[in-house]
Amino acid sequence: PGGTEAAWHWWDLVKRGRKCCERGCARGRRWLREGRVESVEGNEGGRFQNGAVPRGMNGRSLLAALVPLRDLARLSSRTPGPLCSELRGRIGLGGCSVAVGMPRSAFRCAAAASGGNNGGWKKQRPQQPAKGNAPSFSRRQGQYQNPRTSGSQAQWAPRTDSPGAATGSRQGGYSAGSRQRTPPRQQQQQQQQRQDRPKAAVPVRDLLLEAGIHLGHYGPGTQRTSCPKCLGGTDKEKSLSVTIKEDGEFVYHCFRGSCGFRGGSGAPAGSSSSPSPSSSSAQGAGQGLVPLRQGKEGSYSKPRPKFLPALPPQVLQFFAKRGITRETLDGGQVQAEWTHCPQKGHNALAVAFPYYENGELVNIKYRLADEKVFWQVKGCKKVLYGLDDIANESTIVIVEGECDKLALAQAGFKNCVSVPDGAPSKVAEQGPPSPEEDKKFSYVWNCRAQLDHATRILIGTDSDEPGQALGEELARRLGKERCWSLRWPEGCKDANDTLRLHGEEGVRRVLEQPEAFPIRGLFDFRSFQDDILSYYGLKDADERRGVSTGWSTVDEYYRVVPGELTIVTGVPNSGKSEWIDALLYNISASSGWCFALCSMEKKAREHGRQLLEKHVGKPFFDAPYARGEKRMSQEEVEQGLEWLGERFFLIRHEDEMLPNIDWILDIGRAAVMRYGIRGLVIDPYNELDHQRPDSRSETEYVSQMLTKIKRFAQHYDCHVWFVAHPKQLQNWKGEAPDLYDISGSAHFINKADNGLVIHRSRDTSDPATMRQAQIYVRKVRNKAAGHIGDCVLYYDRRSGRYLTEDPGDAD
Repeated sequence: PGGTEAAWHWWDLVKRGRKCCERGCARGRRWLREGRVESVEGNEGGRFQNGAVPRGMNGRSLLAALVPLRDLARLSSRTPGPLCSELRGRIGLGGCSVAVGMPRSAFRCAAAASGGNNGGWKKQRPQQPAKGNAPSFSRRQGQYQNPRTSGSQAQWAPRTDSPGAATGSRQGGYSAGSRQRTPPRQQQQQQQQRQDRPKAAVPVRDLLLEAGIHLGHYGPGTQRTSCPKCLGGTDKEKSLSVTIKEDGEFVYHCFRGSCGFRGGSGAPAGSSSSPSPSSSSAQGAGQGLVPLRQGKEGSYSKPRPKFLPALPPQVLQFFAKRGITRETLDGGQVQAEWTHCPQKGHNALAVAFPYYENGELVNIKYRLADEKVFWQVKGCKKVLYGLDDIANESTIVIVEGECDKLALAQAGFKNCVSVPDGAPSKVAEQGPPSPEEDKKFSYVWNCRAQLDHATRILIGTDSDEPGQALGEELARRLGKERCWSLRWPEGCKDANDTLRLHGEEGVRRVLEQPEAFPIRGLFDFRSFQDDILSYYGLKDADERRGVSTGWSTVDEYYRVVPGELTIVTGVPNSGKSEWIDALLYNISASSGWCFALCSMEKKAREHGRQLLEKHVGKPFFDAPYARGEKRMSQEEVEQGLEWLGERFFLIRHEDEMLPNIDWILDIGRAAVMRYGIRGLVIDPYNELDHQRPDSRSETEYVSQMLTKIKRFAQHYDCHVWFVAHPKQLQNWKGEAPDLYDISGSAHFINKADNGLVIHRSRDTSDPATMRQAQIYVRKVRNKAAGHIGDCVLYYDRRSGRYLTEDPGDAD
């Protein structure tokens, strides 16, 4: 009596949603334990024996037990026929078929054991069917047979669309006849919701890295990078094209004909097949891709919450003070629960923040509404709060607390997540550990699939020191190249403070003006604004516009700027080294610069003699080149040596081995730090120990060598003169060589800031012409320091100096 009305009342509860159903199951089981259910046959004392449904169960008993009808596979043969037929025809019992006259089957409620996922009944040991017209169970075929009918229409086959069909149909979903029933309306809605939910990005980063492929980001799109097999050939070109699709499938192909490295997680575009990542092979690589190493999901605990049916007023008031409305709480699936508080040691009302991953509840973080006390369910998986909100998002926001995430949602930014744990006290001195050892930030590695999809990550941690340390640690693991920092207004610690004090518009202004996360070695011009303004105010005499060479005719075309590289060339015995010594002496005398000299073609004493002659202005010896002029005195030599010792320093290899460029630059760094040198001379290129691998061409070697020299000059604000001889000229008739005639590579002129050619006439019949030194300025990168042109100096053999006017016949 009253069974039909009671069943319809329960169906109204079912339609309210799955959670309501699960709460109903829990309430029904509590009533059974308390003995509040009426006694029925086989249920003496108001309790189900071993969880079995009694044979004499009627509609009223069914309602009292609050059993979810949508998961009940069989009803007792004594259940009222009108109720069964009406439920079967109009409700469908949630995909369960009901037959009148079927025997009793033992069931037990599995809602508690399954965490409320199904809220259904699991079939126990099958019992012998009753005599008569009851269907029999065939162990061989795994299906029920009705003796009253024959053929396929008499079979009760397990439902193939139910979760338990593939494993013996433990959930008891059956349909009449060979035709399978369409799922009920509620099950169709749940399936549609699962289909409409954005798919999480497939974690392709590890698959690509294991194939040796490194990308700037791992979101959808096509990128070009270096091929791990051919390395781009001799030109180091980015020949590997990698395409990542929206669903996470990816393909890659090297377009160099001699390589052909290709593969991916699915079939290339236009192919009819689409293999899974675990079964795909890296064609051309010679081996299959190693599947992504997944964590042991079975090792995590599953939360079993008992959420309250509605948020209590004190919880709503707690969030209302923070500027967060009820609609935002519903969107964030915020719950409340009476649960045990480990810090207090007793049960308390707590705000519950459920952590979902792909729609599955994996963790819960609790907080007392009236006190800042937090705890999480022990043993659960650590993920980001709101993880499903950033699925397939290219721009995401990471904040430090759940209330900050809700504050951004209140301002209209749904693509936001919050970290589950607190911030570290300071930034770790060493880099991040391996993912297996990075326990503190395990949630970052657990969410790699979703985070790798993002190309722009806004980090809005708290403005205090631990919050900034958390932002730095997150950027280290996510890649600073795609991270931006959010700066909260003055007086606001986080996003929730900004919402309370400045409203939703204040939050929007912060997110519209992110600052690029600082990357070591990467700057914008705003970082050098003061330096540029001071450079603008320089006078002509300032050395940053170039110091004088000591010759007015040369200054018109060439001035020495700190941090630049000058290539000097000329045929042998044209006075290249002598002219550089004279230039260094002039700069030292006028600007006080110090220099390091690596001259491998000169002995130290010979080099000292030449510099002393230029300093004193007299010949070092009474030799024919002195033309009768008196040599310098002992006192002048000693004074000159003291002057040399303060301004010139020699770089020389102490053994018979030739120095290489790395060794010279290392000694040059030491000279900068110890003596403050402003110039370095390397003379000449062909005397260096060129440790060039057989696989590297001379052009590649020269390019890398000059790059190292230029980096040294720019970093230490030191001018470098590099002397290089021209290659052997065919049919040379005494003309000046060009910079492109330098032996080795055209990079000598391409990478130099300045290029000079020193040339002297070899015509012995005209002594005046032989005294002339032609200075050909063939390249000046900095137009503020000079321009291309020619000038003439005159060499004085007695003092070794170069003069702007002809000293007369001194030869």
